[in-house]
Amino acid sequence: METKTKTMTLTPRLTIVLAGTIMACLLIGGLLGYAMSSLTISSQIHDLQNQVSTLKQTVSDAQSQDPSSQTSTIENNTYILGENVSLPNLYEQVNSSVVVVQGTTATEYYTPWGQPYYQYGEVQGSGFIYNLTGQIVIVTNYHVVNGVTNITVTFTDGDAYAAKVIGSDPYADLAVLTANASQDEYNPLSITSSSTLSVGDPVIAIGTPYGLAGTVTSGIVSALGRTISESTTGGYVIADCIQTTTPINPGNSGGPLLNYQGEVVGITTAIVTSSEGLGFAIPSNTILREIQSLTTNGSYNSHPALGAAGTDMTYGISQAMKVNVTYGWLIAQVTSGGAADKAGLKGGTTQTQVDGTTITTGGDIITAINGTRIRNLDDLSTYLEEYTLPGQTINVTIVRNNQTLTLPVELQARPPLST
Repeated sequence: METKTKTMTLTPRLTIVLAGTIMACLLIGGLLGYAMSSLTISSQIHDLQNQVSTLKQTVSDAQSQDPSSQTSTIENNTYILGENVSLPNLYEQVNSSVVVVQGTTATEYYTPWGQPYYQYGEVQGSGFIYNLTGQIVIVTNYHVVNGVTNITVTFTDGDAYAAKVIGSDPYADLAVLTANASQDEYNPLSITSSSTLSVGDPVIAIGTPYGLAGTVTSGIVSALGRTISESTTGGYVIADCIQTTTPINPGNSGGPLLNYQGEVVGITTAIVTSSEGLGFAIPSNTILREIQSLTTNGSYNSHPALGAAGTDMTYGISQAMKVNVTYGWLIAQVTSGGAADKAGLKGGTTQTQVDGTTITTGGDIITAINGTRIRNLDDLSTYLEEYTLPGQTINVTIVRNNQTLTLPVELQARPPLST
Protein backbone atom coordinates (compact mmCIF):
# COMPACT_ATOMS: atom_id res chain seq x y z
CA MET A 1 0.00 0.00 0.00
CA GLU A 2 1.49 3.33 -0.94
CA THR A 3 1.46 6.12 1.55
CA LYS A 4 1.21 9.63 0.23
CA THR A 5 2.16 12.87 1.98
CA LYS A 6 -0.02 15.93 1.37
CA THR A 7 1.94 19.15 0.69
CA MET A 8 0.28 22.49 1.39
CA THR A 9 1.30 25.55 -0.62
CA LEU A 10 0.53 29.07 0.77
CA THR A 11 -0.60 31.71 -1.60
CA PRO A 12 1.24 35.07 -1.56
CA ARG A 13 -1.81 36.86 -0.10
CA LEU A 14 -2.10 34.47 2.80
CA THR A 15 1.64 34.90 3.55
CA ILE A 16 1.27 38.66 3.80
CA VAL A 17 -1.71 38.39 6.14
CA LEU A 18 0.13 35.93 8.40
CA ALA A 19 3.24 38.11 8.56
CA GLY A 20 1.16 41.16 9.42
CA THR A 21 -0.56 39.28 12.21
CA ILE A 22 2.78 38.23 13.69
CA MET A 23 4.13 41.81 13.55
CA ALA A 24 1.02 43.15 15.24
CA CYS A 25 1.34 40.62 18.04
CA LEU A 26 4.98 41.53 18.57
CA LEU A 27 4.17 45.26 18.65
CA ILE A 28 1.32 44.80 21.13
CA GLY A 29 3.56 42.63 23.32
CA GLY A 30 6.29 45.23 23.30
CA LEU A 31 3.90 48.02 24.24
CA LEU A 32 2.49 45.95 27.09
CA GLY A 33 6.02 45.15 28.34
CA TYR A 34 7.04 48.83 28.19
CA ALA A 35 3.90 49.88 30.07
CA MET A 36 4.51 47.32 32.80
CA SER A 37 8.18 48.37 33.06
CA SER A 38 7.20 52.06 33.30
CA LEU A 39 4.75 51.29 36.05
CA THR A 40 7.48 49.43 37.97
CA ILE A 41 10.03 52.28 37.58
CA SER A 42 7.42 54.89 38.53
CA SER A 43 6.66 52.93 41.67
CA GLN A 44 10.38 52.72 42.52
CA ILE A 45 10.82 56.46 41.96
CA HIS A 46 7.85 57.17 44.21
CA ASP A 47 9.35 54.97 46.91
CA LEU A 48 12.71 56.75 46.64
CA GLN A 49 11.02 60.16 46.91
CA ASN A 50 9.28 59.01 50.07
CA GLN A 51 12.61 57.82 51.50
CA VAL A 52 14.31 61.13 50.71
CA SER A 53 11.48 63.07 52.34
CA THR A 54 11.72 60.87 55.42
CA LEU A 55 15.52 61.38 55.56
CA LYS A 56 15.15 65.16 55.26
CA GLN A 57 12.66 65.20 58.11
CA THR A 58 14.99 63.08 60.24
CA VAL A 59 17.93 65.44 59.63
CA SER A 60 15.74 68.46 60.36
CA ASP A 61 14.56 66.92 63.62
CA ALA A 62 18.15 66.06 64.62
CA GLN A 63 19.38 69.61 63.91
CA SER A 64 16.56 71.14 65.94
CA GLN A 65 17.61 68.97 68.88
CA ASP A 66 21.40 69.49 68.50
CA PRO A 67 22.46 73.08 69.33
CA SER A 68 26.00 72.50 68.03
CA SER A 69 24.90 71.71 64.48
CA GLN A 70 26.23 73.99 61.78
CA THR A 71 23.97 75.49 59.12
CA SER A 72 24.09 78.49 56.86
CA THR A 73 21.47 80.48 55.01
CA ILE A 74 23.35 82.11 52.18
CA GLU A 75 20.48 84.18 50.79
CA ASN A 76 20.07 85.97 54.14
CA ASN A 77 23.82 86.29 54.83
CA THR A 78 23.20 84.67 58.21
CA TYR A 79 25.70 82.08 59.38
CA ILE A 80 24.86 79.81 62.26
CA LEU A 81 28.05 78.38 63.74
CA GLY A 82 28.88 76.26 66.77
CA GLU A 83 26.44 76.70 69.65
CA ASN A 84 23.99 78.57 67.40
CA VAL A 85 26.14 81.71 67.23
CA SER A 86 25.05 84.29 64.70
CA LEU A 87 27.91 86.66 63.92
CA PRO A 88 25.57 89.53 62.98
CA ASN A 89 23.71 89.09 66.27
CA LEU A 90 26.96 88.85 68.22
CA TYR A 91 28.23 92.02 66.56
CA GLU A 92 25.02 93.87 67.44
CA GLN A 93 25.39 92.82 71.07
CA VAL A 94 29.00 93.96 71.55
CA ASN A 95 29.63 96.75 69.05
CA SER A 96 28.25 99.51 71.30
CA SER A 97 30.81 98.48 73.95
CA VAL A 98 33.74 99.47 71.72
CA VAL A 99 34.89 103.09 71.46
CA VAL A 100 37.23 105.07 69.25
CA VAL A 101 40.16 106.57 71.18
CA GLN A 102 41.70 109.73 69.67
CA GLY A 103 44.23 112.31 70.73
CA THR A 104 47.06 114.62 69.75
CA THR A 105 50.82 114.11 69.82
CA ALA A 106 53.52 116.76 69.80
CA THR A 107 57.02 115.89 68.58
CA GLU A 108 59.77 118.32 69.52
CA TYR A 109 62.33 119.38 66.89
CA TYR A 110 65.06 122.00 66.84
CA THR A 111 65.99 124.57 64.25
CA PRO A 112 69.64 124.77 63.05
CA TRP A 113 70.18 127.61 65.53
CA GLY A 114 68.78 125.59 68.45
CA GLN A 115 65.25 126.94 68.73
CA PRO A 116 62.64 124.24 69.59
CA TYR A 117 59.47 123.78 67.59
CA TYR A 118 56.75 121.14 67.60
CA GLN A 119 55.13 119.03 64.95
CA TYR A 120 51.63 117.95 65.89
CA GLY A 121 49.86 114.80 64.82
CA GLU A 122 46.75 112.80 65.51
CA VAL A 123 46.53 109.27 66.85
CA GLN A 124 43.61 106.89 66.76
CA GLY A 125 42.97 103.54 68.35
CA SER A 126 40.24 101.54 70.04
CA GLY A 127 39.08 100.67 73.53
CA PHE A 128 36.27 98.84 75.28
CA ILE A 129 34.00 99.44 78.26
CA TYR A 130 34.40 97.44 81.48
CA ASN A 131 32.62 97.56 84.82
CA LEU A 132 35.16 97.16 87.63
CA THR A 133 32.98 96.47 90.68
CA GLY A 134 30.77 99.45 89.95
CA GLN A 135 33.37 101.75 88.44
CA ILE A 136 33.06 102.12 84.67
CA VAL A 137 36.45 102.26 82.92
CA ILE A 138 37.74 102.08 79.36
CA VAL A 139 40.53 99.59 78.63
CA THR A 140 42.99 100.22 75.80
CA ASN A 141 46.65 99.78 74.89
CA TYR A 142 49.37 101.84 76.55
CA HIS A 143 50.94 102.63 73.18
CA VAL A 144 47.64 104.15 71.97
CA VAL A 145 47.70 106.88 74.66
CA ASN A 146 51.42 107.16 75.42
CA GLY A 147 52.46 110.80 75.05
CA VAL A 148 48.99 111.76 73.82
CA THR A 149 47.06 114.85 74.92
CA ASN A 150 43.47 115.96 74.37
CA ILE A 151 42.24 112.36 74.55
CA THR A 152 38.62 111.72 73.54
CA VAL A 153 36.47 108.62 73.26
CA THR A 154 33.68 108.33 70.71
CA PHE A 155 30.79 105.89 71.09
CA THR A 156 28.93 104.10 68.30
CA ASP A 157 26.12 106.66 68.38
CA GLY A 158 28.64 109.38 67.49
CA ASP A 159 28.72 111.04 70.92
CA ALA A 160 32.28 111.98 71.95
CA TYR A 161 33.62 112.82 75.40
CA ALA A 162 36.88 113.97 76.94
CA ALA A 163 38.85 111.18 78.60
CA LYS A 164 41.92 110.84 80.78
CA VAL A 165 44.40 108.08 81.64
CA ILE A 166 44.08 106.90 85.25
CA GLY A 167 46.50 103.96 85.05
CA SER A 168 49.00 102.37 82.69
CA ASP A 169 51.56 99.60 82.42
CA PRO A 170 54.12 99.81 79.59
CA TYR A 171 55.35 96.26 80.35
CA ALA A 172 51.94 94.81 79.43
CA ASP A 173 50.90 97.53 76.95
CA LEU A 174 47.77 98.29 79.00
CA ALA A 175 46.07 101.55 79.95
CA VAL A 176 42.83 102.41 81.72
CA LEU A 177 40.81 105.55 80.97
CA THR A 178 37.77 107.28 82.38
CA ALA A 179 35.40 109.59 80.53
CA ASN A 180 32.66 112.01 81.57
CA ALA A 181 30.03 110.25 79.47
CA SER A 182 26.47 109.74 80.65
CA GLN A 183 25.67 106.35 82.16
CA ASP A 184 23.35 105.33 79.33
CA GLU A 185 26.34 105.37 76.95
CA TYR A 186 28.04 102.54 78.79
CA ASN A 187 27.48 98.92 77.77
CA PRO A 188 30.25 97.02 79.60
CA LEU A 189 31.75 93.81 78.29
CA SER A 190 32.54 90.75 80.39
CA ILE A 191 36.14 89.56 80.65
CA THR A 192 36.78 85.83 80.95
CA SER A 193 40.01 83.94 81.61
CA SER A 194 42.22 83.45 78.57
CA SER A 195 43.13 80.07 80.09
CA THR A 196 39.84 78.85 78.59
CA LEU A 197 41.27 79.29 75.08
CA SER A 198 42.62 76.48 72.93
CA VAL A 199 44.46 76.69 69.63
CA GLY A 200 41.84 76.58 66.90
CA ASP A 201 39.12 78.39 68.88
CA PRO A 202 37.19 80.97 66.82
CA VAL A 203 37.50 84.62 67.86
CA ILE A 204 36.46 88.04 66.58
CA ALA A 205 38.05 91.48 66.90
CA ILE A 206 36.23 94.81 66.82
CA GLY A 207 38.02 98.11 66.38
CA THR A 208 38.79 101.09 64.18
CA PRO A 209 41.30 100.00 61.52
CA TYR A 210 42.43 102.96 59.40
CA GLY A 211 39.72 105.09 61.01
CA LEU A 212 36.87 102.75 60.02
CA ALA A 213 34.97 102.58 63.30
CA GLY A 214 32.94 99.50 64.22
CA THR A 215 34.86 97.09 62.00
CA VAL A 216 34.61 93.40 62.89
CA THR A 217 36.98 90.68 61.71
CA SER A 218 37.04 86.99 62.55
CA GLY A 219 39.62 84.23 62.73
CA ILE A 220 40.97 81.59 65.07
CA VAL A 221 43.51 81.34 67.85
CA SER A 222 46.59 80.17 65.96
CA ALA A 223 48.96 79.89 68.95
CA LEU A 224 49.16 80.63 72.68
CA GLY A 225 51.94 81.71 75.03
CA ARG A 226 53.84 83.87 72.53
CA THR A 227 56.22 86.67 73.50
CA ILE A 228 56.37 89.96 71.61
CA SER A 229 58.56 93.03 71.87
CA GLU A 230 57.49 96.67 71.72
CA SER A 231 59.46 99.89 71.87
CA THR A 232 57.75 100.94 75.10
CA THR A 233 58.84 97.95 77.23
CA GLY A 234 62.44 98.91 77.90
CA GLY A 235 63.84 95.78 76.26
CA TYR A 236 61.61 93.35 78.16
CA VAL A 237 59.21 91.08 76.29
CA ILE A 238 55.43 91.01 76.72
CA ALA A 239 54.65 87.45 77.78
CA ASP A 240 51.86 84.96 77.21
CA CYS A 241 50.34 86.70 74.18
CA ILE A 242 47.62 85.24 71.97
CA GLN A 243 48.50 84.73 68.32
CA THR A 244 45.48 84.99 66.04
CA THR A 245 44.57 84.89 62.36
CA THR A 246 41.96 87.61 62.95
CA PRO A 247 43.03 90.51 60.71
CA ILE A 248 44.43 93.37 62.80
CA ASN A 249 45.39 96.72 61.26
CA PRO A 250 46.50 100.15 62.52
CA GLY A 251 43.62 101.52 64.58
CA ASN A 252 42.58 98.09 65.89
CA SER A 253 45.00 98.48 68.81
CA GLY A 254 43.17 98.56 72.12
CA GLY A 255 40.03 96.89 70.82
CA PRO A 256 38.69 93.65 72.31
CA LEU A 257 39.38 90.13 71.11
CA LEU A 258 36.21 88.17 71.88
CA ASN A 259 35.11 84.56 71.98
CA TYR A 260 31.79 83.47 70.47
CA GLN A 261 30.05 84.09 73.79
CA GLY A 262 30.87 87.80 73.46
CA GLU A 263 33.42 87.68 76.30
CA VAL A 264 36.76 89.48 76.17
CA VAL A 265 39.66 87.02 75.94
CA GLY A 266 42.31 89.55 74.94
CA ILE A 267 43.08 93.05 73.70
CA THR A 268 44.51 93.42 70.21
CA THR A 269 47.93 95.01 70.31
CA ALA A 270 50.32 94.21 67.47
CA ILE A 271 50.75 92.97 63.93
CA VAL A 272 53.74 91.58 62.08
CA THR A 273 54.50 93.89 59.19
CA SER A 274 54.16 92.26 55.75
CA SER A 275 52.64 89.12 57.28
CA GLU A 276 49.38 87.57 56.19
CA GLY A 277 46.98 87.02 59.07
CA LEU A 278 49.50 87.21 61.91
CA GLY A 279 48.35 89.35 64.82
CA PHE A 280 48.77 89.34 68.59
CA ALA A 281 46.65 90.19 71.60
CA ILE A 282 47.43 90.77 75.27
CA PRO A 283 45.65 87.91 77.11
CA SER A 284 42.66 88.66 79.31
CA ASN A 285 44.45 86.99 82.23
CA THR A 286 46.88 89.92 82.20
CA ILE A 287 44.00 92.41 82.19
CA LEU A 288 42.27 90.64 85.09
CA ARG A 289 45.52 90.46 87.06
CA GLU A 290 46.34 94.15 86.64
CA ILE A 291 43.16 96.19 86.23
CA GLN A 292 42.44 96.68 89.94
CA SER A 293 45.94 98.02 90.55
CA LEU A 294 45.90 100.14 87.40
CA THR A 295 42.58 101.71 88.40
CA THR A 296 43.38 102.18 92.09
CA ASN A 297 47.14 102.85 92.08
CA GLY A 298 47.70 104.07 88.53
CA SER A 299 50.33 101.39 87.87
CA TYR A 300 51.21 97.70 88.17
CA ASN A 301 54.62 96.85 89.65
CA SER A 302 54.53 93.10 90.16
CA HIS A 303 56.25 91.83 87.03
CA PRO A 304 58.91 89.26 88.06
CA ALA A 305 62.45 89.65 86.77
CA LEU A 306 65.06 86.90 86.40
CA GLY A 307 67.86 89.31 85.59
CA ALA A 308 69.30 87.48 82.59
CA ALA A 309 69.47 87.70 78.81
CA GLY A 310 69.78 84.77 76.46
CA THR A 311 68.59 82.87 73.43
CA ASP A 312 66.56 79.77 72.59
CA MET A 313 68.48 76.54 72.30
CA THR A 314 68.66 74.80 68.92
CA TYR A 315 70.21 71.63 67.58
CA GLY A 316 72.97 73.71 65.99
CA ILE A 317 73.83 75.43 69.26
CA SER A 318 73.86 72.12 71.12
CA GLN A 319 76.30 70.71 68.56
CA ALA A 320 78.53 73.77 68.83
CA MET A 321 78.53 73.56 72.64
CA LYS A 322 78.84 69.75 72.60
CA VAL A 323 75.95 69.37 75.04
CA ASN A 324 73.28 66.69 75.13
CA VAL A 325 70.24 68.97 75.31
CA THR A 326 68.59 70.64 72.29
CA TYR A 327 65.80 72.58 74.05
CA GLY A 328 65.71 75.22 76.77
CA TRP A 329 66.92 78.79 77.16
CA LEU A 330 70.65 79.50 76.98
CA ILE A 331 71.81 82.27 79.30
CA ALA A 332 74.11 84.70 77.48
CA GLN A 333 74.63 87.13 80.36
CA VAL A 334 73.32 87.86 83.83
CA THR A 335 72.60 91.27 85.32
CA SER A 336 74.98 92.18 88.12
CA GLY A 337 73.10 92.01 91.41
CA GLY A 338 70.03 90.55 89.73
CA ALA A 339 68.12 87.42 90.75
CA ALA A 340 70.07 85.08 88.45
CA ASP A 341 73.41 86.54 89.53
CA LYS A 342 72.60 86.17 93.24
CA ALA A 343 71.49 82.57 92.69
CA GLY A 344 74.76 81.64 90.97
CA LEU A 345 73.47 81.22 87.41
CA LYS A 346 76.21 81.65 84.80
CA GLY A 347 76.24 83.56 81.54
CA GLY A 348 78.17 82.76 78.37
CA THR A 349 81.90 83.02 77.88
CA THR A 350 82.55 82.41 74.18
CA GLN A 351 81.39 83.98 70.91
CA THR A 352 80.50 81.17 68.52
CA GLN A 353 79.29 81.20 64.93
CA VAL A 354 76.20 79.00 64.59
CA ASP A 355 74.50 78.85 61.17
CA GLY A 356 75.92 82.26 60.27
CA THR A 357 74.89 83.93 63.54
CA THR A 358 77.15 84.90 66.42
CA ILE A 359 75.94 83.27 69.64
CA THR A 360 77.31 83.73 73.14
CA THR A 361 77.80 80.16 74.32
CA GLY A 362 79.09 78.46 77.45
CA GLY A 363 76.36 79.66 79.81
CA ASP A 364 73.78 77.70 81.78
CA ILE A 365 70.81 76.24 79.91
CA ILE A 366 67.48 76.59 81.72
CA THR A 367 65.38 73.50 81.05
CA ALA A 368 62.71 73.65 83.78
CA ILE A 369 61.16 75.86 86.46
CA ASN A 370 59.52 74.18 89.44
CA GLY A 371 59.46 70.97 87.42
CA THR A 372 57.75 72.54 84.37
CA ARG A 373 59.63 71.96 81.13
CA ILE A 374 61.02 75.13 79.55
CA ARG A 375 61.58 74.80 75.81
CA ASN A 376 62.29 78.42 74.90
CA LEU A 377 61.79 82.07 75.85
CA ASP A 378 58.03 81.80 75.25
CA ASP A 379 57.76 79.09 77.91
CA LEU A 380 60.09 80.90 80.32
CA SER A 381 58.35 84.28 80.09
CA THR A 382 54.85 82.82 80.19
CA TYR A 383 55.60 80.74 83.29
CA LEU A 384 57.14 83.65 85.16
CA GLU A 385 54.28 86.03 84.29
CA GLU A 386 51.45 83.59 84.95
CA TYR A 387 52.65 81.77 88.05
CA THR A 388 55.22 83.87 89.92
CA LEU A 389 55.64 87.22 91.68
CA PRO A 390 58.62 89.30 92.80
CA GLY A 391 60.07 87.97 96.05
CA GLN A 392 59.02 84.40 95.27
CA THR A 393 61.67 81.66 95.23
CA ILE A 394 61.55 79.26 92.31
CA ASN A 395 63.57 76.12 91.58
CA VAL A 396 65.42 76.51 88.29
CA THR A 397 66.78 73.39 86.58
CA ILE A 398 69.82 74.01 84.41
CA VAL A 399 72.32 72.08 82.34
CA ARG A 400 75.93 73.13 83.04
CA ASN A 401 78.85 71.25 81.49
CA ASN A 402 76.42 68.41 80.62
CA GLN A 403 75.45 68.12 84.29
CA THR A 404 71.89 68.78 85.48
CA LEU A 405 71.55 71.05 88.52
CA THR A 406 68.61 72.67 90.32
CA LEU A 407 69.18 76.04 91.99
CA PRO A 408 66.78 78.17 94.07
CA VAL A 409 66.27 81.66 92.63
CA GLU A 410 64.52 84.52 94.44
CA LEU A 411 62.83 86.65 91.80
CA GLN A 412 63.07 90.42 91.78
CA ALA A 413 60.72 93.05 90.32
CA ARG A 414 61.25 94.81 87.03
CA PRO A 415 62.36 98.43 87.45
CA PRO A 416 59.62 101.04 86.96
CA LEU A 417 59.37 102.61 83.51
CA SER A 418 58.50 106.25 83.03
CA THR A 419 54.96 106.67 81.72
